[in-house]
Amino acid sequence: MVIQSPPGWGWDQIRLAANQIGSARPEEYWREGTPDDVAPAVRRIDVADLRDALARGLADFQANRTDVIFLCVIYPIIGIVLGRVASGYGLLPLLFPLASGFALIGPLAAVGMNEMSRRRERGEEIRWVDAFGVLHAPSIGAIALLGVLLIGLFLLWLVLAQVIYVVTLGPAAPVSASAFFTDVFTTRAGWAMIVVGIGVGFLLALLVLSISVVSFPLLLDRNVGIGTAVSTSMRVVATNPGTMAVWGFIIACSLVIGSLPLFVGLVVVLPVLGHATWHLYRKVVPR
Repeated sequence: MVIQSPPGWGWDQIRLAANQIGSARPEEYWREGTPDDVAPAVRRIDVADLRDALARGLADFQANRTDVIFLCVIYPIIGIVLGRVASGYGLLPLLFPLASGFALIGPLAAVGMNEMSRRRERGEEIRWVDAFGVLHAPSIGAIALLGVLLIGLFLLWLVLAQVIYVVTLGPAAPVSASAFFTDVFTTRAGWAMIVVGIGVGFLLALLVLSISVVSFPLLLDRNVGIGTAVSTSMRVVATNPGTMAVWGFIIACSLVIGSLPLFVGLVVVLPVLGHATWHLYRKVVPR
């Protein structure tokens, strides 16, 4: 018997999961293996339901705190690296778009937390590596396709942010960080960049919220196609516009707080939001 180090054991578990992508049969993964042709019903919920979903998400996080942090620490590392790259004066205008872009790819990053909450709900014993159990799901193809769409929107946001900078404060790169922030907050062009940037970012965030607020949990929970998952998510937003607006505000504020300082707060914010998304799905889409 060979005793492995924790990183070595973890890598072996991840590699094993990768080798079994989509290996679970529908009748094994879902209670009913046959495709669900009926569009799920959608409930009306209120802010109290959001509080309860967050409380349940926090409970899931606390139940596996060390494991979940070990998994999610990769996201703050990515954020720190991206922030360091952007701190070069040429890429400084993209620092905020990179940080705020977490809101666009957050649902994809949280899908592992959705899987852990799904298993905990069923009474299964959970380890951090079980987050990668999503790779076994028969719906992994649809999950990957939706994830590619979110990544594409994230990249589009970066391109648009760069265009907005060029049109307002550019095209020359900032001469220094202090000069850049002075131009942003003390000039008309700087405020134009802020207003237009926030407006474009809001529209993209609204699009992502509409197509993905419950799409990933639904693909994990039921044998449905990507079209049904996205349309159900859009119906959730249409049925609960005020509550979903509050949910989007909670996500945005949490990501801003989690990004300070140096993105380390995302170690807690991302897993809690990921777990809470599963419980939000349970509240808004009846079984």
